[in-house]
Amino acid sequence: MDYSALLAAGAHAFSLWPLLSLLAGVSLGLVVGSIPGLNDTITLAVLVPITFAMPSDIAFPLLVGVYCSACFGGAFPAILLKIPGTASSVLTAVDGHAMAQQGRAGQALGIATYSSTFAGTLSAVVLIFFAPMLAQYALRFGPAEYFALCVLGLSTVVGMGAGNAMKSALACLLGLLVAMIGMSPESGYPRFTFGNFWLYEGLPLTPILIGLFGLSVVFEMLSSERSKARDQGNAEAPIRFADMLLPWSLVRRLLPTWLNAAALGNLVGVLPGAGMLVAIYMAYERVRRKFGERCGQGLPEGIAAPEAANNSVVASSMVPLLSLGIPGNSTSALFLGALLIQGLRPGPSLFTDTPDIAYLIVICFLLANLAMFPLGLLLARIIPNLIRSVPRPLLAAAIACLCFTGAFAIGNSVFGISVALAFGVIGFLFNRLQVPLSPFILALVLAPVIERAFFQSMSLSGGSVAYFFTQPLSAAMLLFTLIFMVWPLGRLIIRRRRHAPG
Repeated sequence: MDYSALLAAGAHAFSLWPLLSLLAGVSLGLVVGSIPGLNDTITLAVLVPITFAMPSDIAFPLLVGVYCSACFGGAFPAILLKIPGTASSVLTAVDGHAMAQQGRAGQALGIATYSSTFAGTLSAVVLIFFAPMLAQYALRFGPAEYFALCVLGLSTVVGMGAGNAMKSALACLLGLLVAMIGMSPESGYPRFTFGNFWLYEGLPLTPILIGLFGLSVVFEMLSSERSKARDQGNAEAPIRFADMLLPWSLVRRLLPTWLNAAALGNLVGVLPGAGMLVAIYMAYERVRRKFGERCGQGLPEGIAAPEAANNSVVASSMVPLLSLGIPGNSTSALFLGALLIQGLRPGPSLFTDTPDIAYLIVICFLLANLAMFPLGLLLARIIPNLIRSVPRPLLAAAIACLCFTGAFAIGNSVFGISVALAFGVIGFLFNRLQVPLSPFILALVLAPVIERAFFQSMSLSGGSVAYFFTQPLSAAMLLFTLIFMVWPLGRLIIRRRRHAPG
């Protein structure tokens, strides 16, 4: 690790404009996360094109601040209204709203704030130390290792798709097919272009993401007439600042839960494509096994576990992106677009060619999580009134305008808007059919890397597939790929044997 570059980036992060940009991002993320229907992915999809006109040292602190705080912001409506502001807060609503109905809304928000800050800070430390180390080691990767690593990344989203292995596999295949649109890098022959010259260069990634995560939400809002959940009982009670400050006895009680959930979140976050929800459900399941029926009755650990798990995934999901060029989840894939817009190439060379920006990003993750604590406590008294006052039609119109603007700005053409609209419909259908988006996005991003690495490996080996198994690291990753692929089948067999009659 280049400690001099790390210290220089840390000093620069405390200069006026990067620090203001970071604080603005954290505040925006808290507000956005607290509005049902919006989340970090939608916000980043809208902001990424805007950052094209910004200097790198202002753009990335803004994006990092939003990414870190948005999933925590979803805890506000989850606790007060039992409406998860983001998907990562779906389990927080269970015990959090129960505490709010018992008149302990302030304490529930305090637990969410402490848990998110603690686990997010640990995750940022993991990013600071492991991303540069992994990047140095990744410089030794050859095409066989890159091919095996990308295939392993695709296998994780299938193998860890709890109860959804077939849908995850289908989403992967669709992503690979979409990635094949354009000119073949090997033969130069057009694929799936149907004579349309706009498709010769393939489909642009950022408008695809804007459609999948932005416009799909607009379609969801317009298609449903779901009434706002009524505030119940003590959920409307005023929240006092003193209630959100946890006593030392409760902090000591929750510390083991924080450590367990943070460890799970960091492990899942580093795996490409594993997803935040996997970590949340694993962490909550550990609490449920320990406390049994007390879960769902306003148990503090029931808030601490999912909130610590989701925020620990945030920074650790950037480890494979910054060090290997492979996004850890759908949201970090948007950072890939931001890096490319700024003319940067994520991967092992990022820390050697542009160490000032690479280390600034990792330092900003640490600062954003530390800033999230006071800002979270401050905004917890303001945001609850805000989330009740935004009309859904106005919110949908604002999101649509921002999405169209961002999609057009990518190439200054209507083609970007057309792509965003098409994938907005696809994202809407995916949501209705409960098909996960993460495998689709990961396949879309990894397909060019897989194709290039495969043909390079074939060229080096004279066309022998055995080359992938003669390289120790490549062979080990392909073995793990096989384990992830057969895991859902093995789990199904075990479950059937358990329920088989004596």
